[in-house]
Amino acid sequence: MASYLQIENISKSYGLKVLFDRISFNVNEGDKIALIAPNGAGKTSLMRILAGKDRSDSGGKVLFLKDIRIAFLEQDYDFDPQNTIAQQIGDSLRTRELLTSLGLGSSNRLMGELSGGEVKRVALTQMLASEADFFIMDEPTNHLDVDAIEFLESYLSRSRCTLLMVTHDRYFLDRVCNIVMELDRGAIYTYRGNYQNYLEKRQERISNFNAQTDKVRNLLRRELEWIHATPCARSGKAKYRKDAFCELQERASQARVETNVSMDEIKYNARLGTKVINCKDLYCEYPGWPCIVRDFTYNFARGEKVGIVGRNGIGKSTFINLLMGIVSPQAVVRGSIERGTSLQIGYYRQDGMSFKEDETVLDVVPDMHLLGRFLFTPDMYGTRVSRLSGGERRRLYLLTILMKQPNMLILDEPTNDLDIVTLNVLEEYLLDFSGTLIIVSHDRHFMDRLVDHLLVFCGDGVVKDFIGNFSEYRAFIKDYETEAKRASAKPAAPRVEQRKAAPAKRKLSYKEQREMESLEAEIESLTAEKAALETQLSSGTLSYEALQTASARVGEIITLLDEKELRWLELSEIGK
Repeated sequence: MASYLQIENISKSYGLKVLFDRISFNVNEGDKIALIAPNGAGKTSLMRILAGKDRSDSGGKVLFLKDIRIAFLEQDYDFDPQNTIAQQIGDSLRTRELLTSLGLGSSNRLMGELSGGEVKRVALTQMLASEADFFIMDEPTNHLDVDAIEFLESYLSRSRCTLLMVTHDRYFLDRVCNIVMELDRGAIYTYRGNYQNYLEKRQERISNFNAQTDKVRNLLRRELEWIHATPCARSGKAKYRKDAFCELQERASQARVETNVSMDEIKYNARLGTKVINCKDLYCEYPGWPCIVRDFTYNFARGEKVGIVGRNGIGKSTFINLLMGIVSPQAVVRGSIERGTSLQIGYYRQDGMSFKEDETVLDVVPDMHLLGRFLFTPDMYGTRVSRLSGGERRRLYLLTILMKQPNMLILDEPTNDLDIVTLNVLEEYLLDFSGTLIIVSHDRHFMDRLVDHLLVFCGDGVVKDFIGNFSEYRAFIKDYETEAKRASAKPAAPRVEQRKAAPAKRKLSYKEQREMESLEAEIESLTAEKAALETQLSSGTLSYEALQTASARVGEIITLLDEKELRWLELSEIGK
């Protein structure tokens, strides 16, 4: 099997902080590698060296096999805001197909008007359209909604490409990668297999290391007894024994003690009355944009753990701001929001960090004990915020919120830029959190562990309550889509018989029956139109203008199908 990349003896330091020291590794054709490391350990610095945007301090070599095509996806995508999407990444049949698959559709929009998630989709389209042999990606799932994540997951797992990526998404890692590479304390360790295998083998490595250290400590104890008890030990003749003693002393100090984020010391204000946040007939929209929430009535309960999901740009963050009382003057808002008098909210916002760059870690959080429990070691207390990695800044920001002892936590995309170790322990803390918890996230593992039910933003102001975790919701949606397609193809005697056999809460009204029949016909027609357009897009015979029109129409059809299939499901549930 051909070697695609050889890394030999590369190093990187910032001041006294050594990120990695003379590391070497190899990437072979067909490897799909996830690079894991704590925030600040040097993952992004390593990626920048591979991309040729930074250099190793110790020289060394970064050797790519000649004639292979390489594509890099960095966290910060460089683009011209005045370019259209087509101008930014080119206009070809492949880019149009990928844009549609990733949910963008039209390529005429300006880059400067796109959301962060939409910019990431453009960057992914450019990378995948290159059809490179070797993809190198830094946090490819950041800012993506679950539809885009699942498309990328499926694409990469089926592709024969070679892959090296940094990711915190544990489901994505487990389903795409066959090798986990860990950057730990300046050294590289490689584990073949999935994420679970990595966790098991890593613990085994650490246990073996500590066992060896225990043996060295026993030798050190005996040597120490010899140094103290033997007069000749203080003569020049025994210098070699004393030199060996010093080496043993250094090795004995290297026992591996797992340093995890611990929130045991971070308490919260348990005083929370029966009223938390009560919403009644809530309505919100911005002029010229689809309605965000319509006729929304819901009382958030004490101790409730709820997830909020929906595609990018549908209004989840705006809804959270409404709950917080943060309303833009342009917004049209009706209805009421009542908050409990004892409510104390901790709000983790995507854009909430407002540190002064010349502040130190200790300036931001002047509690050394809490800093130590949160992975900020004493040598980092004097580090300026401007020198922290993105993940370290996020961790510090999270600590500033938790230390205020809230009895309600609202977390808007909290997993972006946090390392897997931090996420694991954050999950453990939130499981034990007795206050009310609202999470907006596309991290499926994170949501599955924490939430009791979901508020699903469906578009045009519709919000549905789904009882279950995130994976159960996705399975439900896929089953529903399969059933809807079957229904559109065969409008359905078997389904009618099942409805008659089952005890019905009530029968469909005549008007609802006619609506359901109409929906089935419309779904069938739209599905056929979508298939025909996709065939035309793949034919290579359309003019540029026709391609643009067809691509835009496919995007419109997908939205219409979502709406009509959802309504069809509602009616079918009534008749059961």
